Amino acid sequence: MPKLNGVIETALYVDDLDRARGFYQGVLGLVPLTSDTRFVAYDIGGRNVLLLFHRGSTLETVRLPGGTIPPHDGNGPVHVGFAIAADDLPAWEERLSAHDIAIEGRTDWPRGGRSIYFRDPDQHLLELLTPGVWTVY
Repeated sequence: MPKLNGVIETALYVDDLDRARGFYQGVLGLVPLTSDTRFVAYDIGGRNVLLLFHRGSTLETVRLPGGTIPPHDGNGPVHVGFAIAADDLPAWEERLSAHDIAIEGRTDWPRGGRSIYFRDPDQHLLELLTPGVWTVY
């Protein structure tokens, strides 16, 4: 059986793309790879891509010179976890505080990892995870 080698893209659907850009670029420091009126794509650690789609803008097939992208969309708050170095956790807590972002939860995991949880402007639950949360991280 062929195997999967990783998750390359994660998509979130947002109500206001400009507001979301302000949060992900201004608070989390992400740099856009590409964007248009429907979406913005961000590099995550040089290995993954976070896609922010304006909710409802991808309900029809997108035709590109190389092929097509089928319709997709999503509703409601979802969850994304971002890997961070253990030593960076205090700096992230300070950065979130400086931007008036409330930390909603903290967890010390049995394997030694730690997580903090907070929300983006569309109420998606974001998590910063240090090594030791999962056996694979």
